[in-house]
Amino acid sequence: MTTREVEHEITVTAPARAVYRLIAEVENWPRIFPPTLYVDHVERGEREERIRIWATANGAPKNWTSRRTLDPETLTITFRQEVSTPPVAAMGGTWIIEPLSATESRIRLLHDYRAIDDDPEGLKWIDEAVDRNSRSELAALKTNVELAHASEEITFSFEDTVRVDGSAKDVYDFVNEANLWPERLPHVATVRFEEETPGLQSLEMDTRAKDGSTHTTKSYRVTFPHHRIAYKQITLPALMTLHTGYWTFTEEADGGVSASSQHTVVLNTANIERILGADATVADARDYVRTALSTNSRATLGYAKEYAEAKARTEGKA
Repeated sequence: MTTREVEHEITVTAPARAVYRLIAEVENWPRIFPPTLYVDHVERGEREERIRIWATANGAPKNWTSRRTLDPETLTITFRQEVSTPPVAAMGGTWIIEPLSATESRIRLLHDYRAIDDDPEGLKWIDEAVDRNSRSELAALKTNVELAHASEEITFSFEDTVRVDGSAKDVYDFVNEANLWPERLPHVATVRFEEETPGLQSLEMDTRAKDGSTHTTKSYRVTFPHHRIAYKQITLPALMTLHTGYWTFTEEADGGVSASSQHTVVLNTANIERILGADATVADARDYVRTALSTNSRATLGYAKEYAEAKARTEGKA
């Protein structure tokens, strides 16, 4: 079997320990690395952990489970995919963070991998995916580390919640069945929805604004029946450089459900003047984006509430 070994590196203006911490905290990866859609922990120990990763490779969504070993003393993190996705037969590697000075460090990203049956076309596909993803990950990591403090003002999160007197499954089904949204949600004009792999969805939709105009967005969604749907938007409106979030459906002790929509946004400050006018501030942009996202989220939650409560009433009478 042919094993390919490759290395990518980049130099960043940030202390090595700060860089290590950013890579070690996988929950933030969708905000840091463009290909990453969602990450969660399967097992978590002090130095050893298993994580599930959903990411795009050459534009196609994939998912896999990796085992990681964390070494904060040497500032290294090794990783190995447990079950790889075709055409990958095996994949692993190491993050190595090297301090160059008190304020500068080198990030080295090593990969080793094999293709199923040593297939040349499969190996070529992996070569391209690893190279593209490694370059984009390192470039994004450099940007995010170096702007960590400066970007606090333009990065924000918020959440909207409604109480539903129905079942979590019914509320979840309403949000999960995005292919039906044009019939169910007035602000959604059209939808292009795919779910080739169960639990991994592609959702492109045209949404109506208050002024009647429509704008197109595309997201990848990762579903966890019947309690969570996480997503990352990859086609973004002009005022955002990042938009991730999740829907959660929590059964309460009294039999009701708390349904929430959470958003995390990084503003695109370069477009504030063009979109909102010469006098607009970052605070104005935050308010504008939050209002737009929250309006749509609350509308969706409201219709999901009506749907679930109507089903509960119908089933109660049966």
